[in-house]
Amino acid sequence: MANEVILLDVWASSFGMRVRIALAEKGVEYEYKEQDLQDKSPLLIKSNPIHKKIPVLIHNGKPICESLIIVQYIDEVWNEKSPLLPKDPHQRANARFWADFVDKKIYDYGSRIMWKKGEEQEEGKKGFLDCLKLLEGELGEKPYFGGESFGFVDVAFLPFSCWFHSYETCGNFSVEKECPKIIAWLERCKEKESVSKSLLDPQKISEFVVMLKKRFGVE
Repeated sequence: MANEVILLDVWASSFGMRVRIALAEKGVEYEYKEQDLQDKSPLLIKSNPIHKKIPVLIHNGKPICESLIIVQYIDEVWNEKSPLLPKDPHQRANARFWADFVDKKIYDYGSRIMWKKGEEQEEGKKGFLDCLKLLEGELGEKPYFGGESFGFVDVAFLPFSCWFHSYETCGNFSVEKECPKIIAWLERCKEKESVSKSLLDPQKISEFVVMLKKRFGVE
């Protein structure tokens, strides 16, 4: 089967980084098309008419939307190497649960840390650290969330690590101090080329956050 793969994305998107990691892990070549969310392209609107959001993977002319769905699609289509989801149905369900947990909790609490002040920010910080500790508990002594093999939950969670420095700066805390196992896991994952070449420099993300705060008048 011929493979024409296009990724519609924004460079700083944690959700887009998930897809980039998965594609790199599978060794899939693709065309990257940076999107301007202030002036959405006709291709983006056509490919994701419901939400009009990135990332969108277009495979042989057919769009797939929502990052976790895209990662699962990549795992199913390019299944010759580096499986991301386990074969066991219960383990697959568990991986999907924790990936969904990251989506619903880490992103939400992280956003509160960066964009809120006072009591709301403190609630965000507490919620964020509580969630990291739950994830530490799930990781346990395993090298990766799925066990010995790099997998779905790692791909789902890793991109948010690029924002840790921004969360720490805004919320005045240290992830390494509070959750050392998470940082050890991060460093272990970054030894993989698919991860190291896909994750962004946290300092670059911090500069992006400062720019956004100035643009929207958030101090």
